Amino acid sequence: MAQVTEKFYYECVDCGRVFHDNSLRYLCPECSRKQKPDEAPKGVLKVLYPYGEIKKKYSTFKDLKKSGFLDLYPIQSLKSFPPLRVGQTPLYKINRLNGQNLKEDLFLKDDSQNPTYSFKDRASTLVAAFAKERNLDIIVTASTGNAGSSLAGICASSGQKAIVLVPEKAPLAKLTQIIMYGAKIVPVKGTYDDAFDLSVKATEKFGWYNRNTAFNPLTIEGKKSVAFELFDQMDNTVPDRIFVPVGDGVIISGVYKGFEDLLQLGLIDKMPVVVAVQSAGSDNIVRNVNSETIEFHSSNTIADSISVDIPRNFFMAKQFLQKYNGEVLAVEDNAIMEASKQLSVNTGLFSEPAAATSFAAYLHYQKNNRLPAKSKNIVLLTGSGLKDLNAVQQVISIPKAIHPDLSELQNLIS
Repeated sequence: MAQVTEKFYYECVDCGRVFHDNSLRYLCPECSRKQKPDEAPKGVLKVLYPYGEIKKKYSTFKDLKKSGFLDLYPIQSLKSFPPLRVGQTPLYKINRLNGQNLKEDLFLKDDSQNPTYSFKDRASTLVAAFAKERNLDIIVTASTGNAGSSLAGICASSGQKAIVLVPEKAPLAKLTQIIMYGAKIVPVKGTYDDAFDLSVKATEKFGWYNRNTAFNPLTIEGKKSVAFELFDQMDNTVPDRIFVPVGDGVIISGVYKGFEDLLQLGLIDKMPVVVAVQSAGSDNIVRNVNSETIEFHSSNTIADSISVDIPRNFFMAKQFLQKYNGEVLAVEDNAIMEASKQLSVNTGLFSEPAAATSFAAYLHYQKNNRLPAKSKNIVLLTGSGLKDLNAVQQVISIPKAIHPDLSELQNLIS
């Protein structure tokens, strides 16, 4: 291969074709041309960098961090990022659950602290920066809610226009966010996949810049920032295990990609064990990752943010999981809701069902003695519980009002 001098380049995860042009690209044209209906997208592109040159430039992670990781993002200037602070979210160490000391180390990464209260801001802010440097003012996306509200909020801060296509049954709280941020919201009859396909057609017809999960390779690049933060927050050590909620497969690919970048630079020497966690009602990646015959099923789960019929980043997520010996687990909706309640009661962190899915997996591993003593385990909490209040009604009970009388109060609290 010729010497790479570009800031970044693309590589197709299916055919391996490399694109040395730094231009705006979505899917590999050759592989996507072979796309069949009801099939996961072929030709998703991986963004790569001249790691040898970057390695010469930064001898330590500290030096790389001081640069803002600019050499590991496909943009020219950190000033291109929107003004809202994205990332640098808290990592909490939890020592006790349900009154019992933990034998393993548990850390909760709370990405509900991002500007629009979800992990999706990591992708949106990089997409917006890339668009700004290319004078692309209109950004479109399909979303079940979080990606749309994220894009809407980030664009509001950066003076860009967002158009968001959502399935008509998306949660009201997320739709409200999108509208309040001033984006153009387009409810679509059908599923997320129907909205996704329509947004791609609109991109081709109107020339809008598309933020869609995996379709736009920068969504993966934006989400990898969490890996850099985790390595930094863990005092430059690699955790033993990371539990990641999975829908389309982009967040988990971002986690892998961030650590893989650090591997390429020689800053770490191992990959953490990454656990892909899905709802049993939407387990198309977990069920197919080690299967020769791929069969996608319709989704039905309370965890709407990871409810996906056709995982848009299936093939990249599969490659990462197989290459680095990742683990997979599907958890039932009742376990997700119980985990959400336990998480809130024990830690004060209220997560939406999709985020609580990863905590449900942690509880499953703990119950089945799969976490060695002193092992370092991270649970990614990807969105606020305020995103979907209806989902938790089944696990809460609001008492009837009492008269302003001490005896009634005592009866209620006893």
